[in-house]
Amino acid sequence: MQYTLSILVENQAGVLSKISGLFSRRGFNIDSLAVGVTQEPSVSRITIVANGDEYIVEQLEKQLNKLIPVIKVKRLNEGEFISRELVLIKVHCAASKRAEIVKTVEIMQAKIVDVSPSSVTVEYCECASRVNTLVDLLKPYGIREIVRTGTVAIDRGTASVSV
Repeated sequence: MQYTLSILVENQAGVLSKISGLFSRRGFNIDSLAVGVTQEPSVSRITIVANGDEYIVEQLEKQLNKLIPVIKVKRLNEGEFISRELVLIKVHCAASKRAEIVKTVEIMQAKIVDVSPSSVTVEYCECASRVNTLVDLLKPYGIREIVRTGTVAIDRGTASVSV
């Protein structure tokens, strides 16, 4: 099962290394990792998406809470949060296929951000499953390069992970 953890940490050097080291020591692979400063400059938020079972995730939460620079750890429950991922996709684009690619991009509500004689670069910001759908739709044209950010997530409604 896939889990999303939101972790508030002190904004200081070496914190990310401590957190990723904890996952590594437990043999737990991180599928997605995103870090950014919060509204409080001394606090950063790490969003981690990983696959595993309930027991492993509980153990990781307990271990994360023991780390000194960690302020708060919260597991985000499926359906109770909004998540987004940014992707840039460079697609081979023969002149004869350009209209098809543009139509696919429009249908998915993505955006073309660069055009050259033999390629187009598409920008898309959506949940991971929709990003994967766009990638699958563009594969037949020949994807030259993909760059993806990690997933960022926030609770729906008034719930929050704050200091």
